[in-house]
Amino acid sequence: MRRTSIILAAVAALPLVTTGCSVDNQTGKRTGTGAAVGAAAGAAVGLLSGDFLASTLTGAAAGAAGGFVYDQIEK
Repeated sequence: MRRTSIILAAVAALPLVTTGCSVDNQTGKRTGTGAAVGAAAGAAVGLLSGDFLASTLTGAAAGAAGGFVYDQIEK
């Protein structure tokens, strides 16, 4: 339960931390797409393993990071 609370707090704080950052449109799209795909994959794993919320949040965070890294490589 504590791990889920920590993950939820970190995901909730992410928009506040990145508000001051200037992100171009393409980076935002790739990061958002990565987060959506990661959340969907995490939700699927969570349904099978029984830890839906934590898996979904972890998948979204990993997907967003992956989308951002992919965007930086493409630049």
